[in-house]
Amino acid sequence: MPLNLENLIPEDDSVRLLSHVLEGLDYTKLYKAYSSVGRKPAVEPKIMFKILSYAYSQNIYSSRKIEKAWKRDINFRWLLQGYKSPDHVTISRFRKDYLSNEIIEDLFYQQVNYLATQNEILFENVFIDGTKIEANANRYSFVWKKAVLKNEEKMFEKILALVETINLKELNKFSVQKETIIDDIDVILRWLTSEKEKKH
Repeated sequence: MPLNLENLIPEDDSVRLLSHVLEGLDYTKLYKAYSSVGRKPAVEPKIMFKILSYAYSQNIYSSRKIEKAWKRDINFRWLLQGYKSPDHVTISRFRKDYLSNEIIEDLFYQQVNYLATQNEILFENVFIDGTKIEANANRYSFVWKKAVLKNEEKMFEKILALVETINLKELNKFSVQKETIIDDIDVILRWLTSEKEKKH
């Protein structure tokens, strides 16, 4: 007798929230990646993306481990909506052949935009680690916090010099403080844009 998965997933479970957010995205680009001829995908592309997103949120990245999770975890089975669990080859092919960087960026942007409209993201804080590491980093490509701060200081000095030049040429009294640098620069950029529009 088949299980009623709907009754087994709590209303406040994260998988429901994730599914709700992803349901409202525009998957046009993802579906266009599939050929209009040939066999229909074993699992709807939208559902594949939902399941991959949930797998990543659970720190599951390997195609084989995702396949195993689909067979054992009711949350994954709930997301499948009755589709047969695809094997690791299908998962790998989906990521490699259809989920391009452009499509990932598009869907990620939509998620961020949706969360912003729901006031779940306010864009007020940025959290950084003390060490910056490049992709495929080796011991020569580490960027240490001390170096970042040093370059930050140099950049601030350049900004001050540019602001001073603007003040001298345009007879203004703009100022930039480290604590409010983004807002201060925004004011200057708005003024410069306004002046440019007046001249055209």
